[in-house]
Amino acid sequence: DNTLTAPYENTLHPRAQAGLQSALDTFGQKNVAIVSNSAGTDDDPGFIDGAEIEEALGIAVIKHSEKKPGGLAETMAHFPDVDEPSQLCMVGDRLLTDIVFGNLHGMLTVHVLPLCTGEENSKDNKVAKVVRAAENKFMYADWWGGRKTRSYTLGHKVWKGEEECPLILVDKEQEIGNVGDEKNEL
Repeated sequence: DNTLTAPYENTLHPRAQAGLQSALDTFGQKNVAIVSNSAGTDDDPGFIDGAEIEEALGIAVIKHSEKKPGGLAETMAHFPDVDEPSQLCMVGDRLLTDIVFGNLHGMLTVHVLPLCTGEENSKDNKVAKVVRAAENKFMYADWWGGRKTRSYTLGHKVWKGEEECPLILVDKEQEIGNVGDEKNEL
């Protein structure tokens, strides 16, 4: 919901294709999974949405009865080669569910902005939309409380930090250049 798919849609959003493919290429299909607070939970009777998403995206949706920040046992059971949560990375658009879940259990976390905005986001859960906006405003606004909260970032057990191992986001279009762009031709 709003990280790989549009809200309450079960197909990969075009803007998420490159990121998902990069994760699959880097980590392998069995090491990438979805932990949703809708698909795969008790709110998904018969695992109908979960199964549709698995079919459409080609990756597992982890079944779990407790919503994030709960669900660690099911997540760990899905990855039998993982010894501890610090070996996992949680990517999500919600600070109080996705990121808190990862941080509570020592995972590397990556907070992303919602995939959809405006009319494209009209199906999003109204409460989630309001809470997400409040979370982001509190954490990212340039005010004393936001700066103070961000200053308490804890170290990660595996990732040694930006200075030793920078996380670099590369826009493939900018890196390669547009075909036919005169300044990028040899």
